[in-house]
Amino acid sequence: MSRVFIKQLEHQQQVDEIYQASGKQLRPNRNGDLYLQIELSDKTGMVTTRLWNASQRVYDSFQNGDYLHVIGTAQLFQGAMQVIAKKIMVVPESQIDPADFTQVASVDVTRLIARMRELIHSIGNPQLQILAECFITDTEFMNAFAETPAGIKHHHAYRGGLLEHTVTIMDAASRITPCYPGVDRDLLLIGAMLHDIGKVQELIFAPEAEYSDPGQMLGHVVLAMPVLEEKLEEAERLCGEPVDPEIVLRLKHMIVSHHGHYEFGSPRLPMTPEAIALHFLDNLDAKINAFQGLIDADPNADSRWTHYQPSLNRKLYKGRGPGEPDD
Repeated sequence: MSRVFIKQLEHQQQVDEIYQASGKQLRPNRNGDLYLQIELSDKTGMVTTRLWNASQRVYDSFQNGDYLHVIGTAQLFQGAMQVIAKKIMVVPESQIDPADFTQVASVDVTRLIARMRELIHSIGNPQLQILAECFITDTEFMNAFAETPAGIKHHHAYRGGLLEHTVTIMDAASRITPCYPGVDRDLLLIGAMLHDIGKVQELIFAPEAEYSDPGQMLGHVVLAMPVLEEKLEEAERLCGEPVDPEIVLRLKHMIVSHHGHYEFGSPRLPMTPEAIALHFLDNLDAKINAFQGLIDADPNADSRWTHYQPSLNRKLYKGRGPGEPDD
């Protein structure tokens, strides 16, 4: 019998399959009874799974990263697929096919890095170009950067997502600056490239994307500063002179203010033309990617609309299918 992958699950479908567990939690319901919540995954994605009337014994019977044989039912809940499990059993790793659980990067890493190089080479300020080269020639850093997602759930939450997000913003920055003479193109490009470098330490795969301990306690904005300082020292050795302190100050400000609002975790509000441009480009790319992800993942293929999205307080319009008549 062929395997049923997570992306193939349909409403009210019976589940009898092996998936990988992560994010396990033992929670009380409104009546105080315990239930188990798990994130199950395979190479096609992840689905939240609940086992009612659970116990500490069941919780302790497996670890995050283990493979579980799950018996239950798939169902739609608030526009998303979930699985209500009746039974879970640990499966030895020797009995699974690793290919079923190895996520392939959903982006063309080679093309994206090549485009990043093109944009770096278009930077006119020699100090900033050398600083950018210090990052892109660091093989260990770039390998990690190309693997890291840009987020956990909301946008670019897949392998290579951070690279895709970064290059898209750099590309957009290079295109809009001719419209805004007051925006320094070189500074905006390097800011777009480096604004999320802290996510390489903030996010890990274990087995799915989650926050590291430093990521939880410090966040990527704080984690970015030591990385930037190290590369600035390297750039100064290559330049044979200190990098212009005014440029360094403006670049650091762009990184610490790119979230744009205090309530979104921004230590400072944008105070320069380049900083406000970076904030809106970052937000634009994240929002469009999130919208497209919700449209692509919507399980109701026959509807022109997604299910209601509680986080957005709306449905999203998917459009008419090819050859579909007007109402």
